[in-house]
Order: sequence, then structure tokens, then C-alpha cells
Amino acid sequence: MGKDKNPRRVADNEAMAKLRMLRTSPQKLNLVAQLIRGKKVDRALVDLTFSKKRIAEDVKKCLQSAIANAENNHGLDVDELVVAEAYVGKNLIMKRGRPRARGRFGRINKPFSELTIKVRQVEEQA
Repeated sequence: MGKDKNPRRVADNEAMAKLRMLRTSPQKLNLVAQLIRGKKVDRALVDLTFSKKRIAEDVKKCLQSAIANAENNHGLDVDELVVAEAYVGKNLIMKRGRPRARGRFGRINKPFSELTIKVRQVEEQA
């Protein structure tokens, strides 16, 4: 009598992690997301560890979450995972401001963004 089970949002050989309300602009976050797209997860983790960007630490946390989801929830092999997709979306913008000359108001936007990482299990060719 209960509800039907929700269909999976990703394929059987994929897992996903989403991070919301990241305090950076989507443009800056996309620079770090481009760094890991299409790479094997162990190589992507190394690249994020040694990146000089501040937001790389949060991206690394999201990637580790996607790897853990793949291993624990979907039973995928961690050694064969590849970052299939890493895309960035806009979130809210806090509007702040400071007084400027001649009674004007300088608007300062403080944007938030969100990150979605999908990892896919790919069998290596012999």
C-alpha cells in the first residue's frame, strides 16, 4: 500500500554527490571543476589536494563523498572510477553594499554556487 520506489537518477554504474551553498562564484568554481573532469578519481584527488585555489578543498570533499556513495551505496569498484561529470550551478546572491561618493551606494554581490559530481565505473581494457 506504500509508495513506489523512486527511480535512480543515475545509471547503474554511476554515483553522484551534490554540494550546495558554496560561498564562491560559479565562474571560479568552474575553473576547479574543469580540473577534474574526465580524470580517474585518484588522480583527481591528487590534483585537488595540491591546487592553490581556496575552493578546491570543498570540491575534494564532494568528490570523496561521491566515491563513498559509489562504494557503499552502489557497490562499485573504487579503483575503476572516473569523474564522468562535474558541473556547476548558480545559487542565491547576497546583496551587500558600501557608501560611495556623493551619497551613492556601491552594490557588492556575494554569490553562492552549487556543485554536482558524477563518478562512473569504467572497466579498463587489457
